[in-house]
Amino acid sequence: MTPTPASVCPSASEPATRTHTGTHPAYPSFASYVRARQTVLLRTARSLTANPCDAEDLLQTALTKTYVAWDRIEDHRALDGYVRRALLNTRTSQWRKRKVEEFVCDELPEPPVVPAGDPAEQQALHDAMWRAITKLPARQRAMVVLRYYEDLSEAQTAEVLGVSIGTVKSAVSRALGKLREDPELRPAHR
Repeated sequence: MTPTPASVCPSASEPATRTHTGTHPAYPSFASYVRARQTVLLRTARSLTANPCDAEDLLQTALTKTYVAWDRIEDHRALDGYVRRALLNTRTSQWRKRKVEEFVCDELPEPPVVPAGDPAEQQALHDAMWRAITKLPARQRAMVVLRYYEDLSEAQTAEVLGVSIGTVKSAVSRALGKLREDPELRPAHR
């Protein structure tokens, strides 16, 4: 018995009947699938890229592709394989599209390596600086610490101490003059 044309290809006026609803008892919806498998799929994405943020983006792109194809996937028991393939294909596409710019040059672009000083000398200078700072009057000491150790601007220092910017400028200038004259710091200037 041969099927009638109507049973093989329904006419445009007849509603098309789907034999597959696009759901599986384990995952009745896309959202339930994502909730159930998100951790495992993210771990797979993390294995494809070193950056955790890139892995999240990669997974989101693969899940978007899966969502678009959700009704066409007949065997929802194979969803993990489908998403993993989407992850791999997306990552491969990203890798192929990346632009690598390399320029040939005669000299290496790295800055010259400056040899580090002796740690003992650096610590001695640090200690001498703190001893010199503690000799300053309290107000000047506070301004120097805020300006140079806390890296505040003159305006921020003035706001913290409740003084004008001009006061900060003049007090810091006087404090730096005293530090330049400190006998413990003079050998460091040679």
